[in-house]
Amino acid sequence: MKHFLWLFMLLFVLGLSACTTEETSVQTPIPTQNEEQLIELTLEELSYYDGKDGKPAYIAVQGFIYDVTDSSFWRNGNHNGYAAGQDLTDEIINSSPHGIENISRVPKVGILVTGE
Repeated sequence: MKHFLWLFMLLFVLGLSACTTEETSVQTPIPTQNEEQLIELTLEELSYYDGKDGKPAYIAVQGFIYDVTDSSFWRNGNHNGYAAGQDLTDEIINSSPHGIENISRVPKVGILVTGE
């Protein structure tokens, strides 16, 4: 099973590299669902993961990045007027009726870092 996962990830990475276009000026790390190896993204890199055109939908909350791609509440990277690919800490804490309580329902995939 472990070898199958590595093979799947390799094929996934190769598939993504074949789909890159010239208009993407920022190299984006390959996402992982393994919490032991959280990815690190800047705000600029996070903006790539907007849930559009088949891309994953990621949001940042309190310095962590969450994958909302498979959430039924985040269709095409949108949820109640909010868009994926952003740090939504303020919006979720101060405007959301449920606050941060629902964030534990989606996978934590990364850490938001400041750009250099």
